[in-house]
Amino acid sequence: MIEKELLTSSYNYELPAHFIAQYPVQPRDSAKLLVYNRKTNKTTHTIFRNLLEFLPKECDVFLNDTKVIKARIFGKKATGGKVELLFNKPINANEFLVLIRGKVNIETEIFFDNNLSAIVKKLNSDGSRVVIFKQKGKTLSFEELVIILDNIGHIPLPPYMNREDKKEDEKNYQTLFAKNAGAVAAPTASLHFTTELFEELKNRHKIHKITLHVGAGTFKPVEAENILEHPMHSEYFNIPTSSANILDSNRKILAIGTTVTRTVEYFAREKKVNGECDLFLNPKNRPIRVNHLLTNFHLPKSTLIMLVSAFIGREKTLELYKEAIEKNYRFFSYGDAMLII
Repeated sequence: MIEKELLTSSYNYELPAHFIAQYPVQPRDSAKLLVYNRKTNKTTHTIFRNLLEFLPKECDVFLNDTKVIKARIFGKKATGGKVELLFNKPINANEFLVLIRGKVNIETEIFFDNNLSAIVKKLNSDGSRVVIFKQKGKTLSFEELVIILDNIGHIPLPPYMNREDKKEDEKNYQTLFAKNAGAVAAPTASLHFTTELFEELKNRHKIHKITLHVGAGTFKPVEAENILEHPMHSEYFNIPTSSANILDSNRKILAIGTTVTRTVEYFAREKKVNGECDLFLNPKNRPIRVNHLLTNFHLPKSTLIMLVSAFIGREKTLELYKEAIEKNYRFFSYGDAMLII
């Protein structure tokens, strides 16, 4: 018999659809904030604007400076059949991992605006596809492709929002400090910062940046009965030397978001400053470096709710989620936040 902590079904909870945030609150820092103190076992309900009142004075702050690209494009096959393509990540200099909605075979060519085309090179068993992109006969690199996507693409809103992207999503679904293009999902815990609050944070705490390009796999539900049998997705990361030095010290750190947490914890185990991060944090693989976590509320049965459970246990996580629902918190990417100290 599988113990409860390892059963995917043990991380399920009921969430009525109207709790899923379709748009962010304005201003960003007026979102609700649930603060859980592990030492006192106390829960406080406040708003994000008051975050700094709860942060321990002695802690450095780590954030993810990845930038969401316009990864969703619409095209047609030579036969006229419509195709939707979601860029996921580069595999090498000229080949890219993508998701395609529409039937394609190897060597199928898909045509997009701005003379862009994609040629399918491989069909993977998990449903993803490997393609090369061309423009006017020239095979494109990632740097060249991103410029074109910025002109013709759409912000890839998470599937659970169930709506088309709008102009304001280009700003709303991007952090204030987004710099390195490559993510297909935002590091959403960071979306709550206003310029004023972020300046205040910088005045009180040392800020360090890492980059992890969030991939489409972040939304993939855990389907295995035993969570340890879940094939964890991997995402490209880079940690600057100055940030790695802090991670190698004994300074207390706050991770802003699950993406930062996974990157920091991967470094703590592997001592690699770049590469592919495929770390799966859960109650059987707890954090060894991150002291405090700021995060949003996550999907049932997802690797992200399991990550939160790695910090405070599965039962406490579900108890806090239940309390958040009772207090009308908004869930997922554009939703409210939780601080674990």
